[in-house]
Amino acid sequence: MKKRIVLLGATGSIGDSTLEVLRKYPERFELVGIAANRSLPKLSAIAKEFNVPEVVIFDEQGYTEAKKAGLFSKNCNLHSGEEGLKLLASLPEADIVVLAMTGTMGLKPALEAIKLGKTAAFANKEILVMAGNVIMKAAKTYHATILPIDSEHNAIFQCLQGQDRSAVESIILTASGGAFRNCLLEDLKTVTAEDALKHPTWLMGPKVTIDCATMANKGLELMEARWLFDMPVEKLQVLIHPQSIIHSMVQFVDGSILAQLSPTSMIFPIQYCLFFPDRMPACRAPLDLSKMLNLELAPPDFNRYPCLRLAMEALKVGGLAPTIYNAANEVAVEAFVSQKISFLNISEVIDKTLQIVSNCESNELSIIIEAHNQAIEIAKQIINES
Repeated sequence: MKKRIVLLGATGSIGDSTLEVLRKYPERFELVGIAANRSLPKLSAIAKEFNVPEVVIFDEQGYTEAKKAGLFSKNCNLHSGEEGLKLLASLPEADIVVLAMTGTMGLKPALEAIKLGKTAAFANKEILVMAGNVIMKAAKTYHATILPIDSEHNAIFQCLQGQDRSAVESIILTASGGAFRNCLLEDLKTVTAEDALKHPTWLMGPKVTIDCATMANKGLELMEARWLFDMPVEKLQVLIHPQSIIHSMVQFVDGSILAQLSPTSMIFPIQYCLFFPDRMPACRAPLDLSKMLNLELAPPDFNRYPCLRLAMEALKVGGLAPTIYNAANEVAVEAFVSQKISFLNISEVIDKTLQIVSNCESNELSIIIEAHNQAIEIAKQIINES
């Protein structure tokens, strides 16, 4: 039988890669719901190509424009906003909900899918960074399956299959080091957003690419890994791996290390999640091991990557600190792109926000979102006053 897929974030880079897998295996998958913030022409084209019955345009103005312009067929049910996302995530016919929308908009749809015992494939960092305890507790309660799409977490997930978690010595996330890994520290004062977007190995969206340059993304991934794999902070590590071929590793108590390798394309982890627990021939060419591979590994320099240091500190503090970190970083990156602050100011904004916004332990989604929103406002205030 076909697996029926809901794709939240159909027009982004994760959406593109997911659709590539669906095109390769039309006999194995059916796309029953798609969503995007806006991107109306692209969303309409996807709906027509895959004959999708349920579509959500998160942006209310975009929804109104699409209705007026008749961009979607009469056989397509059009919805909007958060309620629309929750509706898609809870479609009775859906087997897998792919969560690839950025920001907090994926939180409540994720919970809807989990409470119905569906398989939720996470590409959205904010879900576990902000509410990892809530999400993982719900998944256990409702017997839902959570699959990680991020290449690093997907690699760890694969390495842990069939392994006793008590035998894990450490989880090692690899990082490319981003656009400025070889840049002189002095030169970081004058780098631009355009410079930061020139990632040496990956093709991703602008926010994630800049997060790679600061390595805030790796900090967020550490926060995710803590919840996904139920590992204490002291068992989580990061190594710089410029080639981005080793996607992550797991070291066991006997000294053995398992690593997952594949080309720098999100196609591979997405295909693994969609077919899990089965494996199928790759949609793209795999690594050619007959050719020379240069695999470098080195510890990160926290002077170069203060955002990573701050993330590790926030993870150790716990409570709402990861939520505050994530919100402040989001605002700081946007300000950097808008040329309101410098590249080095990104970490300063995060640091100051963490010091100002009060931290506490909470399992209430409303309190978590409130802390997120408060951190956004504080970060904006810090930027305006700088």
